[in-house]
Amino acid sequence: MTNHIADNLQSVRAQIKQCALQSDRDPNNIELLAVSKTKPVSDIVLAYEAGHRSFGENYVQEGVDKIAELKYLTDISWHFIGPLQSNKSRLVAENFNWMHSVDRYKIAKRLSDQRPAYAKPLNVCIQINIDEEESKAGVLPDELMPLLSECEALEKICVRGLMAIPKPSQVKSEQLNAFKKVQALFATCQQKYPQFDTLSIGMSGDIPAAIECGSTMVRVGTAIFGARD
Repeated sequence: MTNHIADNLQSVRAQIKQCALQSDRDPNNIELLAVSKTKPVSDIVLAYEAGHRSFGENYVQEGVDKIAELKYLTDISWHFIGPLQSNKSRLVAENFNWMHSVDRYKIAKRLSDQRPAYAKPLNVCIQINIDEEESKAGVLPDELMPLLSECEALEKICVRGLMAIPKPSQVKSEQLNAFKKVQALFATCQQKYPQFDTLSIGMSGDIPAAIECGSTMVRVGTAIFGARD
């Protein structure tokens, strides 16, 4: 039986490489995060067998169950990329390697307080509501630097960068407009915070624009695992 997930991973990696070269960037500086939400553990294993190690989950309990089932695969990096209710922060703090969707100090502090003493600090991205949509999670651009200042004192998280989900658009110029705003914020943060190395932007429909604007991590689900169950 052919491993269609391995074939899909190869195709997405080829797209990332092509986009990187077109933007005069090193493809090795762009990580592919395979978004495995709603997909069975067997699909993650197929991706793992194809050499993939970074997986993103949107739902806390589903992600925790998968992490427990696959704990024998010790080199997987698990990323939580969905919205987080404060009453579930402990599960993320105890189980994941990365958290992409921090947008307020209360969540950041809970994650730091609840991170086990034996574990490395949780890698965190601050989610930016770049289009200032009322219905969308994320800190507003002008609230970013104050939030980062508050997070500096938290010992068990390490703020590594920014994450954003702009308004959906099929028009590349509109995609670029949003991503350039995130890129500018990222550059400002890098001047003050030397550990800032992660710009988590770009999904299946806007990878070229995201890579052109400096993305270091693209989040891809359907193009790897097929339509959601």
